[in-house]
Amino acid sequence: MSDTPDLPIPGEPVGAPGALPDLGGLLEQAQQMQAQLLAAQAEAAEAVVEGHAGGGAVRIEMTAGGEFRSVHIDPSAVDPDDPGLLEDLVLAALHDATAQAAARQEQALGGLGLGGLGDLFGGS
Repeated sequence: MSDTPDLPIPGEPVGAPGALPDLGGLLEQAQQMQAQLLAAQAEAAEAVVEGHAGGGAVRIEMTAGGEFRSVHIDPSAVDPDDPGLLEDLVLAALHDATAQAAARQEQALGGLGLGGLGDLFGGS
């Protein structure tokens, strides 16, 4: 047995474990994924979601990109003796709207199949 490292045999394909990946192909693949990611983010950012609270007494409309469009407060939600209730309803509707926007963004990005990035370098 020799102490020299195993070198590739001329004429044999290099694809054995430990071989370097095709960096040009990886760069091209990364650029394509980046373009898909940007397109999906832009599309998702335009989607309109609506957050609700108080059984719909307070509704907030926003884009998944974070632009608030409108607030609707049903007159029944306005109690001059308890302004804290209305504040809580508005806050709850904001939380609901932002959660829906985040879910829309995640859904758009999840459809790209980016979960296999670990496979680029032979990972699991």
